[in-house]
Amino acid sequence: MTGTLYLCGTPIGNLEDMTYRAVRTLQEVDFIAAEDTRHSLKLLNHFDIKTPFLSYHEHNKRKSGEKIIDFLKNGKSVALITDAGMPCISDPGSDLVRLCYEEGLSVTAVPGPTALITALALSGFLNRQFAFLGFLPANKKDRASALESAKLLPYPIVIYEAPHHLKKTLSDIIAQLGDRKIAITRELTKKFEEIKIFSVSEAVEFYSQNDPKGEYVLVVDGFSADSAEVEPITEADIIESVEKHISSGLSKMDAIKAAAKELSLKKSEVYDLISK
Repeated sequence: MTGTLYLCGTPIGNLEDMTYRAVRTLQEVDFIAAEDTRHSLKLLNHFDIKTPFLSYHEHNKRKSGEKIIDFLKNGKSVALITDAGMPCISDPGSDLVRLCYEEGLSVTAVPGPTALITALALSGFLNRQFAFLGFLPANKKDRASALESAKLLPYPIVIYEAPHHLKKTLSDIIAQLGDRKIAITRELTKKFEEIKIFSVSEAVEFYSQNDPKGEYVLVVDGFSADSAEVEPITEADIIESVEKHISSGLSKMDAIKAAAKELSLKKSEVYDLISK
């Protein structure tokens, strides 16, 4: 008889969100596969879970996945957990699930919190449908392409972002999607949880004066006639703005600074474009 893979949801911040079923499952399975064993050990210790565990993450998913499949084929049960929330969302869990199906092995889920659904609910935006983009690509061209593909969607777009990339992502959003409403949530379910509803341009201005801290989930409102009124900022718009300010008598550097403020962009972004 083969074992079962349990996709086990864990808290995204507040440990009180751990379900009774999740605790029982993690206690009863033969092994726990964790994205970061050091991080997960804190969770397991909190609930006095002594089950042996192994690592399963993006960099070892092939070798570790084969080991997990062998365990399951030999009748062992395995619970897959991620650093926070449900497995298979912005982590390699889906690769393991596909392997199980290919081998005819049983997979089930023990539902738990997810940051994207929590943020979507808190946004207040109409959400009978939504698009989840996860973490945007690091490559500038790929990031622009990902946002461009969602430009005309009439429902919210959910994006994960780290604090050190937030300002850049907000600039990319306004450049590709225009100045829409955005719900910026951070540290969901934790002590310093925060939800701010802005226009994207207001968010750019706010974070130019306040350094981002914590992990963010962004919910960008969908395309509408109102959001279409503000056209995305193009390179031509930036060049035109700088030239306009130079014509008014400003130096090149002062013109770049003025254009950045006018278009709600970072000074370095305008400088980089003008210096090409």
